[in-house]
Amino acid sequence: MIMGHFFVDCEITHIRSPKRSVKVPHLLVDTGSEYTWITGETLRQIAVKVQKKDVPFLMANGQAITRSIGYAILRAEGFETVDEVVFAEPGDLQLLGSRTLEGFGAIVDPRKKRLVAAGPIPAASTKAKGSC
Repeated sequence: MIMGHFFVDCEITHIRSPKRSVKVPHLLVDTGSEYTWITGETLRQIAVKVQKKDVPFLMANGQAITRSIGYAILRAEGFETVDEVVFAEPGDLQLLGSRTLEGFGAIVDPRKKRLVAAGPIPAASTKAKGSC
């Protein structure tokens, strides 16, 4: 089955200044992309700072590029997480990537084209197997 694509509205918030926030409508959900990409202009609008420069990426067409990364709080469809976000440049798609989905604790429902809770998060056991 081909999943197709769908979009969500997302809110991006400065990690240390909750009043600095912007809504990004119609963000492509892309489980094939590791990172979330938001236009650099939008990130600078809420004063997100570049934390990593010249991070290498391999585009779907095989082209190698570099982009900067910053930190932000992301919210969509009742989910929230802190994540690294790519400063997208003109011509880049804005999209919600798999790292953000994992931070949300969400998975994609391909039939309803929406995000749903992934369920309990696995954690280490406090007791070794076979102990009392």
